[in-house]
Amino acid sequence: MDIIKRLHEELNLETKRIEAAVNLIDEGNTIPFIARYRKEVTGNLTDVELRKLEERLNYLRGLEERIGTVLKSIEEQGKLTDELASAINNVKTLSELEDLYRPYKPKKKTRGSIAKEKGLEPLAEFILNEDTSKDLYDYAKTFIDEEKKVLTVDDAINGGKDIVCEVISDDPNVRTFIKDYLNKEGMIHSLEIKQDEKNTYEMYKDYKEAIKSIPPHRILAINRGENEKCLKVNLEYDLDFIKVEVKRKYNIKTAYNALYEEIVLDSLKRLIMPSVENEIRGQLFDKASEKSLEVFKKNLKSLLMYPPLKDKDILGFDPGFRTGCKYALIDKLANPNMKVIGVSYITSSKESEVEKAKLDLLKVLKNNHIDYIALGNGTASRESEAILSSLIKENNLPIKIYIVNESGASVYSASPLGKEEFPDLPVEKRSAISLARRLMDPLSELVKIDPKAIGVGQYQHDLDQKKLEENLSTVIEDCVNNVGVNLNTASVSLLKYVSGVNKGIAKSIYDYRAKNGAFKTREDLKKVPKLGDKAFEQCAGFLRIIDGNEPLDKTGVHPESYVVAKEIIKECKIDLANDDEATLDLKLSLFDLNKFKQKYDVGLLTLSDIVKELKKPGRDIRDDVKIVVLDNNVKSIEDLKVGMILNGTVRNISDFGVFVDINVHQDGLVHISEISNKFIKHPSEVLAINDLVKVKVISVDVAKKRIGLSIKQC
Repeated sequence: MDIIKRLHEELNLETKRIEAAVNLIDEGNTIPFIARYRKEVTGNLTDVELRKLEERLNYLRGLEERIGTVLKSIEEQGKLTDELASAINNVKTLSELEDLYRPYKPKKKTRGSIAKEKGLEPLAEFILNEDTSKDLYDYAKTFIDEEKKVLTVDDAINGGKDIVCEVISDDPNVRTFIKDYLNKEGMIHSLEIKQDEKNTYEMYKDYKEAIKSIPPHRILAINRGENEKCLKVNLEYDLDFIKVEVKRKYNIKTAYNALYEEIVLDSLKRLIMPSVENEIRGQLFDKASEKSLEVFKKNLKSLLMYPPLKDKDILGFDPGFRTGCKYALIDKLANPNMKVIGVSYITSSKESEVEKAKLDLLKVLKNNHIDYIALGNGTASRESEAILSSLIKENNLPIKIYIVNESGASVYSASPLGKEEFPDLPVEKRSAISLARRLMDPLSELVKIDPKAIGVGQYQHDLDQKKLEENLSTVIEDCVNNVGVNLNTASVSLLKYVSGVNKGIAKSIYDYRAKNGAFKTREDLKKVPKLGDKAFEQCAGFLRIIDGNEPLDKTGVHPESYVVAKEIIKECKIDLANDDEATLDLKLSLFDLNKFKQKYDVGLLTLSDIVKELKKPGRDIRDDVKIVVLDNNVKSIEDLKVGMILNGTVRNISDFGVFVDINVHQDGLVHISEISNKFIKHPSEVLAINDLVKVKVISVDVAKKRIGLSIKQC
């Protein structure tokens, strides 16, 4: 198999770019490193293109290996022909390969194999070939053998039929035809067999849709209902039409027609259709899973790349009723002030307790420098926000409130990492710190939590968990490396996603820093145990030192390009330590890339990246944070009225719509049809996680806790 040629055909990329990328991958380079620092080599392939290339490369190499195994197996059986070998070598998918291998694949005992052991294969060939030179029943008599347990003519014919059934079942052309037919004409049908408490699958209690058009989210919903034994799911199709077409393929005309029809029907019902149906449903699930993965990855990226609030003092506030509201103050470096960690009962049911709690909380707000309050969006969030807002307004405090998605905060708080970071704090107070840190830098904090617990996926618990974990890890890896990591403040959880750094190396970096103090230069990384030359090459450009001895260390310029970068600095007479961004931009705007390229033989793409980094040393590619203004008159789903216009935050995006937090403890759904007046194929075309939107309430079902919202009607 010419894998490079296949990749060229599939990805529509130039062969030399593919070859270069494959070589770099095989040399142990990571995708972030190749995308950022080997642009000249690959012709500027993006991280998205490289991820797809790597995925297909691994698939095709696996297919190639399986082809070799199949060819060897058939050759050892002495049944490999040039025509079969050519067909096998040209398959595009594993499914196609397995269909070709099916007739030659060693099987467990089957009715057909038992019949062959009884010597009935010639009788099967007699039936298949429509031999009319002798009577079938007379010929069948010759196979009666008491020792082989063929006692009657019917025993012989039935054995022959079993063999023919398997011949038809193993025919790759038959299976291809049936799969194509089902994909074009088949229907998927679900029936309710048990009702769950929430009546989740009400719309699927008697639901039919064409296999070719059913959307991914409905496949996953139906599968979940089936797994929970609430639904029974079948594929529906015209079996008579399939039977006629299979008979036509074998050109049966007159001889043994009734017998042959019986054989075909048995082969279809007993052998072919069950496995083909499983395969079709498996393919539907795989496609749905892929789509769900893409949605999850896009949502996760939006969440992780959400703008940080740098250089701010933030009070994390985890609201609650029964156990009170937990709060914790963190400084500009995300370190908690252990003196300002506590519990406030401002949402207590006892009025006297509330008044005292308000006074105590006001002291916290007045006596400490606080820029923002990161308020969790869970239980008692609205009630807490109303009281906090009144305290701030009445006392003219320069504090802003920001609503933070709580999903996964409790997971982190109770995790070994949470215990390790704050061993002396109870779980609930750790969550308040986590909420504050989420506002300060979502990426740094959210990498500590299992992405599945963050709540931005679509049926993520139904997917292949290993594949899900691998895909989400690549998203986190790309986000971390696109942003860059502060070498002197990063946690092990963050460091392990840096290009070339695994968990072991991350721990070594962390331990080295704890023992020796802050890193002064990137070169100091070479002193870290377990971090070899290859790891240094891969990670150095993504690790930043803000106040070190080498000004270039705070940029995304790789150490391998420092000589070139310093020549540019010298030529443009810039001072990275003291020039402001406006000055740097002015000085570098006159820099002649082409002239410099000829002088130093450096690629234009690399030069351009170096200049961008020098213009804004230590810059963050994320934007400024936005603040959502809440409506204090709406605190619960019971307060909602159809027609209300509210502000909200997009918390999750699915195939069928977006879920918007309007802070009533239950996200509302904006169906895809209510997002835009223009046609859109997917909500992600116009919206992203954490987008601020204005929504109109169009339906409220308090009993079922369902809220219908519209964006386009606002």
